[in-house]
Amino acid sequence: MDCPEELKYSKEHIWVRVEGNSAVIGITDFAQEELGPISGVELPEEGDELEQDDSIGSVEARKTVADIYAPFSGTVRNVNHEVIDNPALLNDDPYDGGWLLEVTINDHDELKGFMSADDYADYAENKD
Repeated sequence: MDCPEELKYSKEHIWVRVEGNSAVIGITDFAQEELGPISGVELPEEGDELEQDDSIGSVEARKTVADIYAPFSGTVRNVNHEVIDNPALLNDDPYDGGWLLEVTINDHDELKGFMSADDYADYAENKD
């Protein structure tokens, strides 16, 4: 399982790369491994407002559809249309080509609960 050190992670298996007043988000390597081959992705539109912990889209795999939850509140700045057209990017490259959204951060305090790479790796490995 790959967990780049520069990212922050949620218990919902979302990674966050903070870039000033915005952040890029995606699903973790652990999440894509658990889901298996991904065949579809639904994401919000650019300009949509997100509320922390609300469902903002989904990832469809062979036998399941998993909701994607907003890791923080904000406004969608960019959507990765390549991952919508080619959902396998989430399996092949979850941290670069498989990013999902770039979101303007409304409240940086909502980022305080995220885990470091080491903490997330421990969390994922010990999850039942």
